[in-house]
Amino acid sequence: MTPTQPDPEPGDLRTFRGAVRAGSTVARATFESATDLYRGVLASGKELEFQVVGRLLLHAALVGLGAGILGAVFVRLVEWLQEVLLAHSAGYSPLCAAGEVCHGPPEGVAFNPWLLALLPALGGLVAGIIGAFLSKETIGGGGNVIIDVFHNKNGEVRRRVPFLKVLTSSIALGSGGSGGREGPTMLIGGGVGSIVGRYLHVTPRERRILVVAGVAAGIAAVFRTPLGAALLAVEVFYRDDFEAEALIPAVFASVVGYSSFIFLFGEERLFDHAARYPFAALHLPLYALMALMTCVFAGGFVKLLRSVEHATATVRIRGVAVPQYLKPALGGLLLGVLVVPLLVVLSKETEIPLGQGLGILGGSYGAAQIAVTGADFLPLGWAGALVLTLLALLKLLATTLTVGTGGSAGDFGPSLVIGGLLGGAFGRAAQLLVDPAIDPGAFALVGMGTFYGGIAHVPLASLVLVCELSGSYDLLVPMMLSGGIAFVALRRVSVYPAQPTSRRESAAHREDFVWDVLRTARVSEVMTPLSDIVVFDANLPATDMVRQVAAVEQSVFPVVSDLRVVGLVTTSVLRTAIWSPQTLDVLSARDLSSPATALALDDDLHTALERLLDLGQRGLPVVDGTGNLVGLLDEARVGQRYHLLTQRQPGNTQPPE
Repeated sequence: MTPTQPDPEPGDLRTFRGAVRAGSTVARATFESATDLYRGVLASGKELEFQVVGRLLLHAALVGLGAGILGAVFVRLVEWLQEVLLAHSAGYSPLCAAGEVCHGPPEGVAFNPWLLALLPALGGLVAGIIGAFLSKETIGGGGNVIIDVFHNKNGEVRRRVPFLKVLTSSIALGSGGSGGREGPTMLIGGGVGSIVGRYLHVTPRERRILVVAGVAAGIAAVFRTPLGAALLAVEVFYRDDFEAEALIPAVFASVVGYSSFIFLFGEERLFDHAARYPFAALHLPLYALMALMTCVFAGGFVKLLRSVEHATATVRIRGVAVPQYLKPALGGLLLGVLVVPLLVVLSKETEIPLGQGLGILGGSYGAAQIAVTGADFLPLGWAGALVLTLLALLKLLATTLTVGTGGSAGDFGPSLVIGGLLGGAFGRAAQLLVDPAIDPGAFALVGMGTFYGGIAHVPLASLVLVCELSGSYDLLVPMMLSGGIAFVALRRVSVYPAQPTSRRESAAHREDFVWDVLRTARVSEVMTPLSDIVVFDANLPATDMVRQVAAVEQSVFPVVSDLRVVGLVTTSVLRTAIWSPQTLDVLSARDLSSPATALALDDDLHTALERLLDLGQRGLPVVDGTGNLVGLLDEARVGQRYHLLTQRQPGNTQPPE
C-alpha cells in the first residue's frame, strides 16, 4: 500500500496566508520608506506642512502647560498677598468677583486707613526696584511689551522676565495697586512661549507663533475664557489684522492652559450673572447709545494714561530727575491719598461699612461683579447708577496713576471693569427711563467688551469673551453692534502703541511683503548701448583718453581689445593721472585699467546691483553670448528702473503685471 500522505492545505487557507505575507512585506516596505523620508526631511531641514504643524502643536501644548501653571501661581500669589497685606494688616475688605478667592479681615483686626494709604506706595517701590535693576521689561502693564517683542525682537524674551513679572505684578496688585492680571499674564505667557522656543531651537517664525500661543494660554488660565483668549491672542498684535498662522497653536495652547488652571483650582466662572439675557430687538438702539458713551470714556482713558506716562517720564523734584524705581511708589502714594479718604467719607455718609472695598484698589473685578449682579450696599434707582458712574471715573483715574507711573499692573482688567461699570450705570438708567424689564447686567457685560475691544482693537475676541463670561450667546447681537461701533469710533485710539496697523507694517513680516522688483527686470532693458558710450582701445595713449572724456558725463569706461573687455577705467584714475603730465605720454588705457567683471544681457538687475556694490563700481560692461562688449550698465540707470517699477506697483507687494 502506498503510505498515507498529509492532506494538502485547502486553497482558501493558502491564499489567506499568502495575502498576509504579501501585506506584511508591503507594510514593512511602506514603513521603512516613510521612516527614510522623515529622516531625510529632518536631515535636509525642509519644512513640510504636516511636520511644521505637528511640531508647533506639540510645542504649543508645552507652552500652554507652562503658561497655565505660571498663571495659576500668579493668581494665587496675588490673592494671598491681598489677604496678608490688605485684609490681615490694614483691615481692608477687598471687593471680589464670584470666581475669586477673597478673605476679609480676621475678627479683631480694625481698619487702619494710614497703613492702607501707604501700602500701594510700598508695593510700588518694591516692584519698581525689582523692575529697574533686574528687568526693565516688567515695568508697566506687559501687553505693550510683548507686542513690541513680537514685531521688533523676533519674539525673544529674556528667561528671567516671566518669573520676575509674576513677582512684581503680584506685589503691585497684592498691595493695592490699581490694575489687572491679564496684561501681566500676556507678558508672562508670551515669555514662556519664547523660552520654550529657545530651548527647542525653533526658527524665529515659530518662536513668534509660540509667543502668541503663550499669550492665549495665559489669558485663558486667569480669565477662564479659552476661545476668547485664543482669538484675543491672534487679534491683539495688530490694529486691523490677525496673526492667522498662529490661530490653531493659540487655540491648542489655550485649551491646555485653561485645563491646567481648572485642574489645579476647579472650574468656576470669574463672574456670576443671570441665567439668561433674553434678546430684545427694541433695545438695540440703547446698546448703540451706550457704545458711543463708552467710546468717549475709553478715548479719555487712553489720553489720560498717555498724559500721566509723559508727566512721569519728565517729573523732577527740585530740579533732579526722579529715579525710575521711585515713580511707581509716587503713583501708589497718590492712589492711597485718593482712595482712603473716600472710603472713610462714604462709611460716614452711607451704609457702606468702614473698610469695605469698592473695587478701586487691586484688580477690581468685584466692581464689575456688582455692575452685573448688584450688591447689598449698592443703592437702587438713580443713586445706584450714579455710584457706578463715580466708581468708573475713580477706577479710571486710579489705573492711570498706577500703570501710567510704571506700576507693574495691567490695563486689560481695568478696561473691562470700567466698561462694565459704565454699562451697568447705563443699564440702570435705561431701566428707569425706557423699560423696567431691562437687566442692567446685560449692559454691564456688553460694556466690558465694548470698552476694551475698542481701545485694544480686538472686536471679535471681545465679542467671544462676553459670550463666554455670560455663559450663553444671548448677548451676541448687542455685542456685535456695540463692538462694531467702538471699532469705528476708536480707530485712532490704541491702548497699545506698539500695535502696527497690519502685517504689512510689521518688521516681523517684512520678508513676506517685500517683493524684489529688481529681479523682474533684465540688464538688456536698462543698459546704455555700445553706440552711446565711450570705449577705450587697450593701446590708446592716456593723453587721448583725457581728451575724449573731457566732454562726456560717463564715469566708467570699458577697455577693449577687438571688442573683448580687458579692463575698466574710472574717472578717478584719470584725474590722478592728470596730476603727472610726464607720464601721460607713456601710459596706455591697458596700463590705467583695473580688472572688470562683465554682466550678461539676461542678468537681472538684482544680480547686477549686487556686483556693483561688491566691486565698488558705478558701472559695469555688458557682453553678449560671444563675449563681445554690447553696452554699459550704470548704477543711475538701475535706480531709475527701480523707481519706475515701484511706481507701477503701489505697496511693493507683488510683481508688476
